[in-house]
Amino acid sequence: MLKPGMIISDRYEVIDKVGSGGMADVYKARDQRLNRFVAIKVLKPEYSSDKSFVNKFRGEAQSAAGLSHPNIVNVYDVGDDNGLHYIVMELVEGITLKRFIERKGKLEIKEAVGIAIQIAQGMEAAHDNHIIHRDIKPQNIIISRDGKVKVTDFGIAKATTSNTITSNAMGSVHYLSPEQARGGYSDEKSDIYSLGVTLYEMLSGKVPFAGDNTVSVALLHIQGEAMPLRELDPEIPVSVDKIVQKCMQKRPERRYHTASELISDLKKAITNPDGDFVQIPAFSATDSPTINISDDLSKIKSGAYPQDDLRATRNLTPGKFDEDEDEELDTVDAKVEKVFVWLTVGVSALIVIAIIAAIIWFISNNARGDGGAAPTPTVTVMPTDGVSPTVTGTGETYAMPSVLGYKKEDAKAILESKDRDVFIEFDEDFSDTYEAGVVMKQYPDAGNNMLPGESVILTISTGKESIPVPDVYGLTEAQADKKLVEKGLNLTHEYPYNDEVEAGKVINTLPERGTMVTAGDSVTVYVSNGPQNVTVPSLLGMTEKEAEAALKGAGLKKGSVSYDSSDIYAVGQVIYQNYSVGEKIASGTAIDITINQGATNARSYVGQVTIDVNPLEGYGPGQTAEITLELEKDGEPGYEIYSDFLTSDDFPFSIPVDSNSGGTGIVKMYVDGEVYIVPGESNEATWSVKFVPVEG
Repeated sequence: MLKPGMIISDRYEVIDKVGSGGMADVYKARDQRLNRFVAIKVLKPEYSSDKSFVNKFRGEAQSAAGLSHPNIVNVYDVGDDNGLHYIVMELVEGITLKRFIERKGKLEIKEAVGIAIQIAQGMEAAHDNHIIHRDIKPQNIIISRDGKVKVTDFGIAKATTSNTITSNAMGSVHYLSPEQARGGYSDEKSDIYSLGVTLYEMLSGKVPFAGDNTVSVALLHIQGEAMPLRELDPEIPVSVDKIVQKCMQKRPERRYHTASELISDLKKAITNPDGDFVQIPAFSATDSPTINISDDLSKIKSGAYPQDDLRATRNLTPGKFDEDEDEELDTVDAKVEKVFVWLTVGVSALIVIAIIAAIIWFISNNARGDGGAAPTPTVTVMPTDGVSPTVTGTGETYAMPSVLGYKKEDAKAILESKDRDVFIEFDEDFSDTYEAGVVMKQYPDAGNNMLPGESVILTISTGKESIPVPDVYGLTEAQADKKLVEKGLNLTHEYPYNDEVEAGKVINTLPERGTMVTAGDSVTVYVSNGPQNVTVPSLLGMTEKEAEAALKGAGLKKGSVSYDSSDIYAVGQVIYQNYSVGEKIASGTAIDITINQGATNARSYVGQVTIDVNPLEGYGPGQTAEITLELEKDGEPGYEIYSDFLTSDDFPFSIPVDSNSGGTGIVKMYVDGEVYIVPGESNEATWSVKFVPVEG
């Protein structure tokens, strides 16, 4: 087994193992030469010394290497490194179609048809290159994260020839065409049959033929008739139902002859679902010609007639008889007729018994492989092995044991103790019942009769499924609780005060929204209790800045500022506040204040300041900022003389400034509470104001 960090052929660095099949393991790796991630399928060591397995393994690469199509997983390289045989393939992040169907139960009609079109397009590219996949099934179809459908695992694919026989490379029995089940000729139409079964499963959520073992399923493919899709679901359009029926015809000549024809009808089914454009041809020829025994029958019958009558019939045109001869045929000796009937029945019975015995032997020895589809991890889904192992069982059946709850290796040991040739395929899924790492589901179920070498699918639990905490911010408590409980989460509540979120609405959660959790985890929901009541502090005698700081510390904020005269407080100090000291009010409330501007008759001087810069240059149209002007004069504390929200279009501007004395004052400008700094310099921008007496 390869380990992370190992280098293959001085080029491929192993990152992690992502899947395993009967014949090979699949690893995620980085191509150091091209600096890209790839998937490497590595033949297991126990098969590396067997030339036949190695040849099959290389044959897979040769089958797929010449194919380049968006709906086919690309093969980049094939090689060996000190006896380590490997294939380098495109790394596809996604999920198998089988897993996708299991999660959704069954697919929407347009969704299923769209996927079928992409599969058929990949088949079309393979068939154009004379490659038959021979194992089309949902496990060998990958849906990438961007929705692209890709066909993978050409492990039993083979170039088409005049004698393309299934031999011992048979696909999964649930998707097997009748001619493959009989061991007969297989061609492009065999892939079309398997795609029909796959489309049937997408639309109905189940395979058309199911049984206790592979033999019974294979016989159903040969002899049984699938229940029409419209009987399972009347909502399925007539055209789609007929497309599936045509794909799944028992005789190849009655199916679509090419993938191109199938694609054309699938596209029509999307635009015209009720159209009558699918034509299933009537029976024309058989793929296993019957020997004509009519001449022998004539000879047997003619033995009961006189030589003259026999000579008379020899001169007639073959196949044509007059009325007298018809009457003579009706007078055949009864004993001869009975002997012939019983002889025919006996020979037919022997033929049927021989055919059934051959089918049972062939399928039990060859139909156990499932193509080696990879397990489907949470993030990365990759193809695994596609070579069906050789079965050496004796044909004796055994009861399938229960391995539910066992660890992977323990379950494998139990099954191999029952059947050393058992072919085990592993899958993964979430489970609320079984802990991670143990078997949560098995197929077939315990107690089923099993033939040696049959396939067994074990689904390993990955634990509970992780889900993101839903975003319930801003919802009412009831709305949030419903949304969270639907995800199986346990809730606790806190009710903090909040100045920004109204009472009864959710502020946030812990864990926060988007955090990955599992069903049963606890989540705390913080619901706003509205603004908290706070005590109004005394602001009298404070400067404007001191008052603003005191309000912030109490959970309040400064409101509007006005100016008036007072003989009690110094100039620039607060002489009035609109809420009484000690009053209980809501947190965040704005408090209006009045600032002392000096004695009533003291402001007999006036000046004017012009703001000749544009501090909002570069702001967008209509974007505002709070502009505050503050005057410092005669050593007095600075006080606000102007405050308003302005846009870039309001500059430059001038305002008058009053004072209770002459001389010069300095004006500073604040933008959104921050002192304005001269661009490109470190000093504050200031403007000088000269005060002159007010005339009159």
